[in-house]
Amino acid sequence: MKVLIINTSECTGGAAIAAGRLMEALNKSGISAEMTVLHKKSNKPYVFSHVSPIRKFMVFAFERLVIWANNLFSRKNLFKVSIANTGIDVTSLPEFQRADIINLHWINQGMLSLDEIKRIIKSGKPTVWTMHDMWECTAICHCAYECNKFTEQCGECQYLRFPRKNDLSHKVFLKKLEIFQNSGIHFVAVSSWLKNQAKKSTLLKGCDISVIPNTLSLSDFTISDKADCRKQYKLAEDKYIILFGAARIDDPIKGFNLLTKSLEYLIMKYPELEDKLHLVLFGNIKDKKLIEQLPINHTYTGTINDTKELSKLYSAADVAVSASYYETFGQTIIEAQACGCLPVSFGNSGQSDIIEHKRNGYLAEYLSVEDLAEGIVWCLKHRNEISDEYLRKTVKDRYDISVVAEKYVNLYKTLNTKENENTVN
Repeated sequence: MKVLIINTSECTGGAAIAAGRLMEALNKSGISAEMTVLHKKSNKPYVFSHVSPIRKFMVFAFERLVIWANNLFSRKNLFKVSIANTGIDVTSLPEFQRADIINLHWINQGMLSLDEIKRIIKSGKPTVWTMHDMWECTAICHCAYECNKFTEQCGECQYLRFPRKNDLSHKVFLKKLEIFQNSGIHFVAVSSWLKNQAKKSTLLKGCDISVIPNTLSLSDFTISDKADCRKQYKLAEDKYIILFGAARIDDPIKGFNLLTKSLEYLIMKYPELEDKLHLVLFGNIKDKKLIEQLPINHTYTGTINDTKELSKLYSAADVAVSASYYETFGQTIIEAQACGCLPVSFGNSGQSDIIEHKRNGYLAEYLSVEDLAEGIVWCLKHRNEISDEYLRKTVKDRYDISVVAEKYVNLYKTLNTKENENTVN
């Protein structure tokens, strides 16, 4: 069985990392898996990109141009929505032709158009679509926040400058509805929360939806000696190290403002801890002035792309905080646990699949900066009662590459069998 994974990027972004890890896991499990992308970074022979730099720019820019024009040339929310009005032809590619199963992942910003998705469906190849955010079940947004218009028919979109009943979101919704109905696509949500959101959507009504989490290579994320790791990053051995990281720290959805308020509350309620706390930040940030507003001492490492180095940073920390408004999964949480670091997060979305409250982390009341602070304190107090090995085992049992690969292989086999039976009949 040959599987083709389709994702916009090979390496950039959480979905790309998850898709790449799945590809590696499938190949290790004996399944022939290839990947086609718009943006290729490595020299891996089973990752393909057939698009010229000019073409890449054109498909990306044209979609943004249409969104920009519909918002009367306002840049606000320009990258919070996608309309999939342009993309590349994948059905004619040799890797598509030789594949038995097609597995779509994050395909926005110029990878696939809705018309190309329709052609993929018409090819008759069994298709799995792994959802890394809410775009598949909404019209144009990647995160709906509190909006529930996707449960009916989108329109009056909060991300558009002049929302109205028949706005851009409603038009895209109707086109997606036409494509998704009776498409035969099997959707995979990376968390129970995301599946529940998808099941509410008019777009995915009647579609098959499974939950298969993202995977993690435990050979990349390991437990290292805490003292040695702190020396490497020049972190004091006698401090409590709090870790916070994301692809982009100041992405509004990551809740940097909530983290800051939580730390302010923490040192107000527990003043004896102020001099004992040290915050470490990793990831890209556009506005570095935000870091200057932090109420405790801190270190900013910048972006860390090497998983071995990131593993050492987790090992150096006592607690890892996720303050996101929403997480479809919670990749940094399982990375932290795999390295023996206790996580704290809100319990409203995908994180609740990973963290068992006060057993392998702390789930705070949603948007409560006070409870987020209490979660940090709880982890610091109980850190020595929860072994590194136990935290790592919770990851191995649920997210190890062999565990997740097996779930996908079983799904692929089921779909392939159904397709063969339909062909015979």
